[in-house]
Amino acid sequence: MRAVRFHEYGGVETLVVEEVPEPHAGPGEVRIRVAAAGVNPVDWKVRAGAVREVLPVDLPAIPGRDAAGVVDETGEGVRGVAVGDRVFGLGGVTGATAELAVLSAWAPAPDAWTDEEAAGAGLASVTALGGLNALGPLRGRTLLVEGAAGGVGSAAVEIAVARGATVIGTAGERNHAFLTSLGAVPTTYGTGLAERLASLTPAGVDLVLDTAASGSLPDLVAIVGDPARVVTVADHVNARRLGVRAANAENDPALLAEAAELGRQGRYTPRVERTYSVEDIAQAHAHAERGHTRGKLVVRV
Repeated sequence: MRAVRFHEYGGVETLVVEEVPEPHAGPGEVRIRVAAAGVNPVDWKVRAGAVREVLPVDLPAIPGRDAAGVVDETGEGVRGVAVGDRVFGLGGVTGATAELAVLSAWAPAPDAWTDEEAAGAGLASVTALGGLNALGPLRGRTLLVEGAAGGVGSAAVEIAVARGATVIGTAGERNHAFLTSLGAVPTTYGTGLAERLASLTPAGVDLVLDTAASGSLPDLVAIVGDPARVVTVADHVNARRLGVRAANAENDPALLAEAAELGRQGRYTPRVERTYSVEDIAQAHAHAERGHTRGKLVVRV
């Protein structure tokens, strides 16, 4: 099969498209014929070796953690899914950007989602849901999402709105109309945030979800006055120091199923800023490294 691989840690120039052996589904896994794969910040960090101490990989490695496609092989013990079903989901830290990929957690892809949207849903939705679930009930609460225009942030906004929260999202001004379309009240991040929030919501912010890891966590804690009312999915180092809860992305099929159900209801649509061809994988990774992505980047396989 054709796949993207990197044979050593380094820059985007290490990414090559080549023929590699096919993977096979193990117990509790499915293999899909990939239509599209997501490009996440963790993908370029793994490729660059920036996280090798916590996320080591065997080289050569295929980048990508989430993908969408049609099931073509099921492993031992798998129930409730059949060859030919269209699904989206997550595999290991690597392995998704290939013609065939193995998933350990998956859910049926809503008919309303394109392949590209489904490919962008896996990691973003489980990360967003993990953070929101850690905050507790949202109905009737005012939630601040820091970094609301990114892949995880935009998913968190839509899901929180679906759960009945009033959502304020921080982003650069170019993304304010985008946040409004998701159902959030937009504002800029950085200096003066507390004052801007006071004018937007005089009753105050109840809860905060940080998806940005921008160094703002101390300010976010100060805004709500209690680290127990803040969750981060991105700034684990400062979370430990400040007593803030940190939520990790989990390969949890229940979370994927929840995201899919919201998709079927028309209440959550993964937002894709740009789709790349597999031959342009280096450009996709370079785009991801620059940051400030609106929604998700996806590679069409």
